[in-house]
Amino acid sequence: MRKEPDAQGPADEPLPDRRTCATMRVHHRLLEHLPEYAGARAASENHARAFSIMRGMVDSTGITVIPVVVHVVYDPRRPEQNISDEQIQSQIDALNRDYRAKNPDLAHAPAVFREFAADARIEFELATTDPEGNPTNGVTRTASRAGPFADDDSVKASATGGADPWPSDRYLNLWVCQLGGGLLGYAQFPGGPPETDGVVILYRAFGTTGTAGPPFNLGRTTTHEIGHWLNLRHIWGDDGDGCSGSDYVQDTPNQGGPNYGKPSFPKVSCNNAPNGDMFMDYLDYVDDDIMCMFTAGQVERMHACLNNERASIGRIKEDDSTAPSPSWPPAPVPVEDGGPATEDETPGPMAPPFAPFSWPGMGFGLLPWFLDLFGPPRSVPPFAPWGSGFSPFLFPGSVPLPAPGGAFPPGPPSMSSGVPEGQASFVPAMFESQLKAYEHALRMYNRLPATGPAGPWRKQQIDMLYQAYLSLVREYRRYLQQESARS
Repeated sequence: MRKEPDAQGPADEPLPDRRTCATMRVHHRLLEHLPEYAGARAASENHARAFSIMRGMVDSTGITVIPVVVHVVYDPRRPEQNISDEQIQSQIDALNRDYRAKNPDLAHAPAVFREFAADARIEFELATTDPEGNPTNGVTRTASRAGPFADDDSVKASATGGADPWPSDRYLNLWVCQLGGGLLGYAQFPGGPPETDGVVILYRAFGTTGTAGPPFNLGRTTTHEIGHWLNLRHIWGDDGDGCSGSDYVQDTPNQGGPNYGKPSFPKVSCNNAPNGDMFMDYLDYVDDDIMCMFTAGQVERMHACLNNERASIGRIKEDDSTAPSPSWPPAPVPVEDGGPATEDETPGPMAPPFAPFSWPGMGFGLLPWFLDLFGPPRSVPPFAPWGSGFSPFLFPGSVPLPAPGGAFPPGPPSMSSGVPEGQASFVPAMFESQLKAYEHALRMYNRLPATGPAGPWRKQQIDMLYQAYLSLVREYRRYLQQESARS
């Protein structure tokens, strides 16, 4: 007598006990088989670097809202794989908390790292219109016995048992399915083929309800993979367990390989004591209930991508949050263990710069009292060329700096007269050092209470300091353009 096929289909693999991501395997496969992909990735990195140098974030306003289509690919013999609309919406909600730094567990990050946490100013919504202009709920459902799927992109095409994508220049495609090999998910970096562009997630690690199971039931697998889709690299730099890799982000500490599970702070590697690894970052491999933040540098890198490869996706809406203005540099999370700033900790108004050099260019001044109030800016070589523990503050001679009752004369000095021979190499470091000092000061002012008698003073200080920051950005751009023209 012929044996009937298993009505329940193949049993699912056990949920992995530690995070696995195949994004780098996909990356290396594309590098090997698509010659044009290497050029696209190089152009992407060049743009990200230029965006950072030109301080593109200061020109970026509002919230980028990205339309999402979720392709649920399920085995009809295992109906639990056909996840509910409620579970899908729970993932969208989790993304919007994580990318707007509104996740309550951000308060659990160590205080030394909370200052680095940033609102990405990115939100997600299920698509309401399909590619033909018809109304949709943003979800497609495909019954298929082709799974479990691997990281070979077979789930992304109906010809191989998956679901075809919607146009990747208009939608973020998410595929939810049964993955094999212990995979939680994978993404494709910007610059890859449009027909496979998007993110794939294990159905048991998607959202916060339904089939989502611990330790991957807070939606952070999708947060992690969309970070890759927006050009973020793993925080350890994908060099195995070495210390030579880079995620191309300045404010994430160097670390020796991924962290798993629930590490204890501090977790030291690569001589990054005393604070160690920023393992609570979304681009590490820890459990969902440990990862809780993006840094300002990662946000800048994501916005460079939205300014370039992903520029056609989404819409911009006004920032309707109650966060203090300006929204960039982002305000840190309040330091709960230390409480709000007291009168003794309140930063005083910025002072005018010390006397400039005798040559017609940038001024140079060291403000030790400013260091006493704020601590050194978060600068790393080559932006702290005088050694650790000593970071110079470099001020143009007449940038409008905050002062009691008003501002100093506006307008940074012109660089049109050039820089004396032998000193040009220091100018970019001088600009970078001051910009980082301004960014640090803005974050410190944002720690102060927005309400109360000091509220108007605080806002005045932030507004004037931010205008000084923008003036310096414009001057830096002018200098870089002049140097480019000379070369």
